[in-house]
Amino acid sequence: MSDPSQIVTTAHPGLSAAEVAERVARGEVNDVPVRSSRSTKEIVRANVFTRFNAIIGVLFLIILAVGPLQDGLFGFVIIANTAIGIFQELRAKKTLDSLAVIGEAKPVVRRDGVPVPLPTGSIVLGDVIELGPGDKCVVDGEVAEADGLEIDESLLTGEADPVLKKPGDPVMSGSFVVAGGGAFTATKVGREAYAAQLAEEATRFTLVHSELRTGISTILKYVTWLMLPAALGLVVSQLVVQGHDWREAVRRMVAGIVPMVPEGLVLLTSVAFAIGVIRLGRKQCLVQELPAIEGLARVDVVCLDKTGTLTEGGMDVSELRVLAGAQETTEFQETTGAQETAEFQESAEIQEPAEARESYVRQVLGALGESDPRPNASLQAIVDAYPDGKSGWRCAEALPFSSARKYSGASLHGPDGESGTWLLGAPDVLLPAGDPALTEVDGLNAQGLRVLLLARAARELDDPRVAEDVRPTALVVLEQRLRSDAAETLRYFAEQNVSAKVISGDNAVSVGAVAAKLALAGAEAPVDARKLPREREEMAAALDRGAVFGRVSPQQKRDMVGALQSRGHTVAMTGDGVNDVLALKDADIGVSMGSGSEATRAVAQIVLLNNSFATLPSVVAEGRRVIGNITRVATLFLTKTVYSVLLAVLVVCTRVSYPFLPRHLTLLSTLTIGVPAFFLALAPNKERARPHFVRRVMRYAIPSGLIAGAATFAAYLLARAHYADAGLGTDTLGAETSAATLTLFLISLWVLAIIARPYTWWRVALVAAMGAGFVVVLVVPWLQRFFALKLIGATMPWTAVAIAVAAGVALELTWRWVSRRFPA
Repeated sequence: MSDPSQIVTTAHPGLSAAEVAERVARGEVNDVPVRSSRSTKEIVRANVFTRFNAIIGVLFLIILAVGPLQDGLFGFVIIANTAIGIFQELRAKKTLDSLAVIGEAKPVVRRDGVPVPLPTGSIVLGDVIELGPGDKCVVDGEVAEADGLEIDESLLTGEADPVLKKPGDPVMSGSFVVAGGGAFTATKVGREAYAAQLAEEATRFTLVHSELRTGISTILKYVTWLMLPAALGLVVSQLVVQGHDWREAVRRMVAGIVPMVPEGLVLLTSVAFAIGVIRLGRKQCLVQELPAIEGLARVDVVCLDKTGTLTEGGMDVSELRVLAGAQETTEFQETTGAQETAEFQESAEIQEPAEARESYVRQVLGALGESDPRPNASLQAIVDAYPDGKSGWRCAEALPFSSARKYSGASLHGPDGESGTWLLGAPDVLLPAGDPALTEVDGLNAQGLRVLLLARAARELDDPRVAEDVRPTALVVLEQRLRSDAAETLRYFAEQNVSAKVISGDNAVSVGAVAAKLALAGAEAPVDARKLPREREEMAAALDRGAVFGRVSPQQKRDMVGALQSRGHTVAMTGDGVNDVLALKDADIGVSMGSGSEATRAVAQIVLLNNSFATLPSVVAEGRRVIGNITRVATLFLTKTVYSVLLAVLVVCTRVSYPFLPRHLTLLSTLTIGVPAFFLALAPNKERARPHFVRRVMRYAIPSGLIAGAATFAAYLLARAHYADAGLGTDTLGAETSAATLTLFLISLWVLAIIARPYTWWRVALVAAMGAGFVVVLVVPWLQRFFALKLIGATMPWTAVAIAVAAGVALELTWRWVSRRFPA
């Protein structure tokens, strides 16, 4: 919000301490909760009460009833996974809540005649709240004071044009100031305010609108429908056809159903997102919506606002050029008044005319700076360079700067009675094409300097045509401070094949020069946005060709984002000013600087609290790590689902005993999916996220699962035939299960080895450690008994290995064929 030190106390002193206490006692407080995350209760409920936890929980209770306990190990895994999920999300909540407090803007409220910044929750009915450019209206109210106050209500009403507000006009919460200043009295607070519910929803920690989560939910929905007939078929097959004891039949049925559930995939996604939030939080990056991590990973175009993004917010006046020309003396006489002119002529032998003119211009600029209590960065530089001091100038009327107008103005009265209307703004907006002064401006812009024109207007300030037929007086040359990290950040985006588009309201040549200093490709051909075609398709083509665009209006920024999206681009928009709000809202991902206006922070999904553009690559990298790794490990989980379904179908069709007990598949899942997936999900990954998550995962999972299931069942049938002739008696089924388990483990390990590529030392060590873990189970006697695994003889175990190797070769050939036939 605005700096309280810059606000002048007016006729509306606000409430007294006693009045505030009285309203608080009556409950007339703005008590809408502003949350950045779910409550602890919601986190626990969301992680515990899930569809698949219910299914697994029921199956776990069944195993507890029929025993033994080792066949219920999958239940303890679910408990541990749920606990991990809750713990990680609580850590993420703590990070988000602390960052939200740091980044929360505090409205300036008048209490006992003194403006003080307060949390939004401390506002009471009847409070007088001050407004400046970029401030968001946090409650409903009525305008009490207005000084050129223009409010944008487009986020609420859809009306694109700002509304000029006068005392007595209504103010809706959720709107924001685009120009001018003033104050309003709160008439509705808390949940009665117009946008209270919208604001609460907008700031809530959420996982909606995520392709990743939607894709996983779609997969799980189909798995649910497969489980019901599979369970029925297995029970009938094991109990009626095979004649098993009912306890054994139930155990085999549970063994067939449990691995169909990719429950760890849901957990792992939540954990990966939560850890991503924590990692970014350490870099002072507030992720207001979790899908923003995923969305930014998919971005292929990032639109950058120059001021505050590529350059630092502050500026310095480097030069003041009083314009020379044939009408110079006449113009000076017209702008000063008779008495001043006479004084100037009398002192000509002491002071050069050029010096006198420059002194006069400095006084005008100082008066213009003093006319705006909330100057933007450009005007603040002028205020710093030309303090008004005791010049005697006073402002009768002011026109605040607007991004749409590109200029500000004031009606000034001088110390000797002269008066005039002055404008300060973009030279190419205030001057007609071909004006000689524009040539000088172009030369300065080409050096990357920002230039403002001081001009005398022929019309009154409230005249809609005030900017026409102005008389140019001086050029104010401003030097912008480049961010030290901007060039490196732009280079990162180029390396990652992300197109950077600089979109600014400044002069196109000046913006191009700044971009060129940062080595942005395409900066040598800046485009004036006023010449862009209006048709969306033609505009999109021009945007694809160009990289730097100047003189872009706020509405144009929004149109440009839409045009890029119409071509299938995923667009991120960065900004910190009011003129960026509409574009930030419409972009796939809105990124705001922490020092930006409250309006930009309210609509952005990501807020860089440290105001460092260099943090953005970290956000992109974190998103790519999460999405790329979840896509990778999802193949592991869904391969298990596919082979589990296939095995259940084959068992029912062939009327044989189900080859596994629950403990066998728990062991395989832990060693080939659970443990390695956790490490792989948190590993570095720079690959840009691509769409069609379900298709990309299933194109590998389906053939891998079919190969694994078919090979395992083949090994199982061979083992049945082999051990039937060996005369093992009651140990036959145990020997057959051990051979099938060895085959399935080796194939699953092969799938893991494929997914772990490209290899690094730790990936190789991870795969080797999982293999070593299975060997330990096979050679340690008490583990053999616990997991009911014992390889008998040499023929069948080596046959199982041979079948697994053949399946591995089939996997390699199939993955290569799929990559060529169905590219992502």
